[in-house]
Amino acid sequence: MQKLIEALREAAGAQCILEQESMKKHTTFRIGGPADIFAVPDTIEKAAKIIGICREQKVPFYVIGNGSNLLVSDQGYRGVVVQVYKNLSAIEIKGDIITAQAGAMLSVIAKKAMAASLTGFEFASGIPGTVGGAAVMNAGAYGGEMKQVLTEVTVLTREGELRRIPSEELKLGYRYSVIPEKGWIVLEAKLKLHRGDYDMIKARMDELKEKRVEKQPLELPSAGSTFKRPEGYFAGKLIMDAGLRGFSVGGAQVSEKHCGFVVNTGEATAKDVRDLIREVSRQVKTKFGVELEPEVKMLGEF
Repeated sequence: MQKLIEALREAAGAQCILEQESMKKHTTFRIGGPADIFAVPDTIEKAAKIIGICREQKVPFYVIGNGSNLLVSDQGYRGVVVQVYKNLSAIEIKGDIITAQAGAMLSVIAKKAMAASLTGFEFASGIPGTVGGAAVMNAGAYGGEMKQVLTEVTVLTREGELRRIPSEELKLGYRYSVIPEKGWIVLEAKLKLHRGDYDMIKARMDELKEKRVEKQPLELPSAGSTFKRPEGYFAGKLIMDAGLRGFSVGGAQVSEKHCGFVVNTGEATAKDVRDLIREVSRQVKTKFGVELEPEVKMLGEF
């Protein structure tokens, strides 16, 4: 382990490599034990070097943004967590094209698009994730999704090459892309928007913000929508109709405001959340015959 740490520090700088870093600090659930090594590269080249070293030494690694769709085990993660976030969040606008490093927050991109009177990205203004993660899962909300605006991603391949991949090769679908299957790491994304009216763009973003504040439990830590939308149904309504509004396991609770969210009421453990998800899924399957698939990614031992 010490040799690995030394190699990573040499490649990225000591300030970019932390040991036994609590993942509570780096997930929107505010849950998770320590990662053996937590790497925070500040250039694309350093990110590529860190991932290359992990692959060469056959060390498990996992890339995160701001941890908005992630539940980390109470035992933490035995390996290297690479965070592509604030240090890799540059945004450039040329005409109607936005180029953003993978760590750029969707909300920040949306604000910059609005300032440039570019429309088409309003749907993402309230999604609490990075553009890299959004590309991987084809994130969407309120009728919009990444595949409508994403034209290209720059990825690091398993072989350590930087490649530009056009969006049509990503096979973007509902909360799906081929990126994880290919073992690609997204480092940059290119979006094509359209000229619009600043006041109309702002009005739409304000409208979506009001909807979120009114309907979503933004005051408590969560990972956003806990379950994918089952075909022909809405997960939140199924959970509500199953009588599970406010149902809790330990510190984890089905939100009383929106049943599609599981929230951390204060001291929830990863096990609490995992057990709650399982019980909600079991009851919905028993009562309605519908399988609920978690949208939240689980990292570490459960």
